Amino acid sequence: MTAAGRDGAARPGAPVPGARPAGLPAANRLTTARTTSGRLTTKRIEKVALRLPDWMGSIRFRLTALYSLVLFGLAATLVGGLYLALAARLDDDPMTTPTTGVLVQPTPDGGQVYRQVELNDLEQSVNERSLTLLRSYSFSALGLLFVASLGVGWLVAGRVLAPIDRITAVARDIQATDLSRRIALRGPPDELKDLADTFDDMLGRLDGAFAQQRRFIQEASHELRNPLAVIRTNLDVALADPDATVEDLRATAEVVNRSIARMGVLVDDLLTYAREGSPIRELTQVPLRGVVDDTVAEFALSAAARRLTIAAQDLSAGPVATVVGDRVALRQAVANLVANAVRLAPAGTAIRLAVGTEGPWAWIAVDDAGPGIAPEDHDRVFERFWRGDGAQARVEGRSGLGLAIVRQIVEAHGGRVRLADNPRGGSTFTLWLPRAPGDVAPAGPADPPAPSRSAGSGPRVYRRSSAPEESP
Repeated sequence: MTAAGRDGAARPGAPVPGARPAGLPAANRLTTARTTSGRLTTKRIEKVALRLPDWMGSIRFRLTALYSLVLFGLAATLVGGLYLALAARLDDDPMTTPTTGVLVQPTPDGGQVYRQVELNDLEQSVNERSLTLLRSYSFSALGLLFVASLGVGWLVAGRVLAPIDRITAVARDIQATDLSRRIALRGPPDELKDLADTFDDMLGRLDGAFAQQRRFIQEASHELRNPLAVIRTNLDVALADPDATVEDLRATAEVVNRSIARMGVLVDDLLTYAREGSPIRELTQVPLRGVVDDTVAEFALSAAARRLTIAAQDLSAGPVATVVGDRVALRQAVANLVANAVRLAPAGTAIRLAVGTEGPWAWIAVDDAGPGIAPEDHDRVFERFWRGDGAQARVEGRSGLGLAIVRQIVEAHGGRVRLADNPRGGSTFTLWLPRAPGDVAPAGPADPPAPSRSAGSGPRVYRRSSAPEESP
């Protein structure tokens, strides 16, 4: 049953289809009507805009129309005001008294005709003729001014938009692999100058972000090679030994597990960098002796394969040397130094690691027997992509990032890397790190001691009688 009865008559109070509720307040009905009217007007404007050519929707055309309307409006107001003011002043008190005068008019035959006229009527005729001429000239001038205002508006709009065209041209030429270009807009400090400077700042941040991303990917790729080499060496040795015991296999599995954990951290850092822009390290108190022991265990088989001896010793004067940092990152730094030593040290020599303290500093030293680094290259060796033997390094697939990564990790922990020659003809790399706040730190130098180029230089690690002896 509908609102209408069986006889079709509407019931009292029943809503009529399509009709507005009767109880709606007048203010609400007025608002609804205005909203509906506004929507209809907007739709009409949209339809008209769609029918217009595309060039009429450009920002330059709109600025031209705006400038032209403003200029024409000001001129029309000025001319109209002058006309109304002049008309009002001419209707004021007449300049002549209400008397009669004689008007002399020439005739075709050379004679003259004298007429008696009222001077007020003559003055009024002159005023009317002047206003008529002024009005006609004003309309003509306004027409010419409107055309001129369009040209002036077009030129002014072009001048205003010229910096934006330059910004657009530079942005179009910039590629993701080359963000070195800048707009460098000159001129007074205005909105467009601020826009260009902001765009330049954004390009600088993007350039730095892309460079940091490339460096991180290169370093991560380089770092993944060392754990893979360690895993391959240990697995090859374990598989090649038919008499391997359970303890040998367990030791190999522990080394492989640590290397896999190291690679997992690198992969996590890559994902974190992709999401947030920089890897996040977990800072804990790290005993440096544990870092050295883990590194020695990782490279023991690699060193033995080249008939090298690798050993470590704790030369701390007092408590165990402890720093606040990321254990995995510090192991990466030490592992890079040991990997270089294993690759370059002559067969039959020893690679020696030591850990100790000196004042507020803790240190880790890695010592090998050669071939050493030329004194003039001591500062360059930590630069990115620097390789002393470039051709051989390319053949071996080395990237020249190992020592650069070492310096980056140590400096991120507030420390320094020192390089010095040693009496065995090789190099001694020393990582100086601030000791943990809870560690005993007697008075000492605020900065790590600078290395000496003389024999036996460094943090006095190998001057002591307790230093590990070189194996034959």
